[in-house]
Amino acid sequence: MKYSSQKVAYWFFATCMLLFGLQIIYGFIMGFAHMGMDGLHPIIPFNVARAVHTNLLVMWLLAGFMGAAYFIVPDECEREIIWPKLAYVQLISFVTVGVVAIVGYHFFWWEGRKFLEIPRPLDYLVVVNVLLFVANIGLTIWKSKRHTTTSLVLFFGLLTAALLYLPGMISTDNQTMDSYWRWWVVHLWVEGVWELIMGAILSFLLIKLTGVDREVIEKWLYIIVGFTFLSGILGTGHHYYYIGTPRYWLIIGGLFSALEPLAFLGMAIYAIAMAKKGGRSHPNQTALSWTIGCSVMSFVGAGFLGFAHTLPQVNMYTHGTLVTAMHGHMAFWGAYAMLILAIITYAMPLLTGRNLFTRQSATFAFWTSNIGMTAMTVAFGIAGVAQVYLERRMGLDFLQVQKEIEVHFLGLVLAAVLFTAGIVAFIYNFIGYGFPSNESLKKYSGDVS
Repeated sequence: MKYSSQKVAYWFFATCMLLFGLQIIYGFIMGFAHMGMDGLHPIIPFNVARAVHTNLLVMWLLAGFMGAAYFIVPDECEREIIWPKLAYVQLISFVTVGVVAIVGYHFFWWEGRKFLEIPRPLDYLVVVNVLLFVANIGLTIWKSKRHTTTSLVLFFGLLTAALLYLPGMISTDNQTMDSYWRWWVVHLWVEGVWELIMGAILSFLLIKLTGVDREVIEKWLYIIVGFTFLSGILGTGHHYYYIGTPRYWLIIGGLFSALEPLAFLGMAIYAIAMAKKGGRSHPNQTALSWTIGCSVMSFVGAGFLGFAHTLPQVNMYTHGTLVTAMHGHMAFWGAYAMLILAIITYAMPLLTGRNLFTRQSATFAFWTSNIGMTAMTVAFGIAGVAQVYLERRMGLDFLQVQKEIEVHFLGLVLAAVLFTAGIVAFIYNFIGYGFPSNESLKKYSGDVS
């Protein structure tokens, strides 16, 4: 590492690994429940497991974005983080709020709003926490003598993510209005400003891993940001089809949702082209694999599979079914989970001075987790199509359909076992790196050597 304050990133990454592991556990609880093996229902009802599973996903991804920012910004700005101690305080408060929320769900302390279940008192603490983070990163960039496109896009993405949390706190008794504001948070995060964060982190990794000139890579970043805003903002309309909003959202949502895959296709082309253009062979090929894999799998999951069921004529049948789960799992894995694992794989050798990315466990983690997630996506797709046909076309009762598709979840759970084996290998490798070392400051040369 180049600056001692970058060590802060390690603790955010470690938090990621812990929360990711917990998320997988709750995923298995849900998978077995879908198979009819819901023995934990009296202790952890399905709706509790679902809320915990999805909220842990958001928590560990946010922790990863914060850790990435604390690692990237000092490198890009060529200065220490302005308040390193505040970063540790912010991490502790972030984890505290998350733990209180997760425990609260088990006692039915929540708002009951899908994806935004966190109780209102904790909402305010989240806002304070994120403001501390944004202030720390923002002032570090402000006081720097070096401003890069990568650091500015990263900051802008993080800032707007914080601002777009606020519409979800608007109180209303109207179900349609509540859903309207809720999608401002959920959609404009994952299909809007998070893509800015994704683009910035990808740019940083490609600059470091390929050796391609910064100016070339950052020009691509401008194009991707443009596509993101063009398609993502009005693409929110595909969530408004059937919640009681005016009919014009069918046209707007359908049109701009069809454009959204272009942003992800641009990212895939961008990453692959930069990797081919690179004139050097970086020693950390595992980090490069995660980086290129992120761009490709995000196009498949978020772009292609998203487009496959967002047109109004299709969505009227697939909305709220396991087809959505098919899209969601591959989209989050490809676009954001793989991105966090890529920056961790790149950063850990620099933070600790140990190049464990060459171990077989690192390669095993990459391939096994990706094969497992692909198989899970296929299983969700088969179950989802069966659900759509039986429930939405034939008109069978919801619970009867759930009974009919139980068999498909055997395949899904088996795929999840394969995926989990890959993630366990990744966590094993992460632990093997040990803690950040000041010795690595002396070895830093902008690269793993």
